[in-house]
Amino acid sequence: MLYRAGERVVANAPVMALLPDGALKLRFYVPQPRLAQVRVGSTVAVTCDGCPANLRATVSFVSPQAEYTPPVIYSNENRQKLVFLVEARPDAEAAQALKPGQPIDVRLVAAQ
Repeated sequence: MLYRAGERVVANAPVMALLPDGALKLRFYVPQPRLAQVRVGSTVAVTCDGCPANLRATVSFVSPQAEYTPPVIYSNENRQKLVFLVEARPDAEAAQALKPGQPIDVRLVAAQ
């Protein structure tokens, strides 16, 4: 919710934001040297502070274009490195545990 009960809202302002079931996706960046290991359909392990163990997600998109490292992970060492945006859909358990905008750590799961 963007407002609490009893608060006054200006005209045409949203009062609530809804995320439909199944719309949650994880977005992370993969450095260029690791790109060959990530494919659509690959499984990734997801961890975050306070989340249950063994959360998984399936890669649903790998950007075809390189980007420079985002400013939020800027450092002199990473300044010139290229990264690729990857999106993954969490499994049912992960979707229940994760919140939009929550920082996560992602690790590739070895193919079985």
